[in-house]
Amino acid sequence: MSRRRVILVYVLLIIGAIVSLIPFYWMVTTSLKAPQEAVRFPPSWIPHTLKFTNYVEAMKVAPFGRYFLNTIFIAISTLIGVLLTTSLAAFSFAFYNYKGKDIVFLSFLAVMMVPMPVYIIPGYLILASFGWLDTYLALIIPWIVSAFNIFFLRQHFKTVPISLLEAAIIDGCTPMGFLWRIALPLVKPAIITITIFNLIASWNSFIWPLVMTNRDIIRPVQVGLAYFMQEESTNYTLLSAASTIVVLPVIILFFIFQKRIMESYMRSGIKE
Repeated sequence: MSRRRVILVYVLLIIGAIVSLIPFYWMVTTSLKAPQEAVRFPPSWIPHTLKFTNYVEAMKVAPFGRYFLNTIFIAISTLIGVLLTTSLAAFSFAFYNYKGKDIVFLSFLAVMMVPMPVYIIPGYLILASFGWLDTYLALIIPWIVSAFNIFFLRQHFKTVPISLLEAAIIDGCTPMGFLWRIALPLVKPAIITITIFNLIASWNSFIWPLVMTNRDIIRPVQVGLAYFMQEESTNYTLLSAASTIVVLPVIILFFIFQKRIMESYMRSGIKE
């Protein structure tokens, strides 16, 4: 690639990054403005006076502390279930041959193509029959199995030589011992990636908890933010402050582990 073409690519990437960052920058700066300055025209790109009290006031208007605790509890509980089911299923698909394995695996992949609006009503009826509506169970149990994570971890397990499993069994190690002591440590980057993406997905979950919950006491943060937006629809400074509080943890988490995420995605396609 010529130098001129490289420069053009970088210029386009920089322009794209700036365009993508402008809405986030506008949200943060609006959260630090006075209410009068937030609606002033022409708008100011830099706040004249930084009002950090907007964040304190936003936390007082709505129980965001409770929303955060709910989201953390749901995210951790879901993650534990996902890691357990994903490890067992991916290990089975990667290291064992049995009748119907390919059909089952393709069925898992087919589930990934079904959008949420298709199964949200059947899911609601099933949870209603269990008496789980408006409980933490409705927000945790349906999400402890992830078809994408099973596929993702299976691809990483396929990079582990099956001779390791055979040698471990000859030495007296059980299949479960091999999984926990040898296989999982070898695919640690994939486990970290699954952990990060599940935490982000739980943090950003909106449609499902919106339908399945009615009480404010168990609402996760995204649903709480939506109700807050309805109540404070014209208070732009508090809306921006609340949105910044909700978005910031996800951005920080992604940037901390960005390198590991990219490495795992590149390794997932090494072996069929």
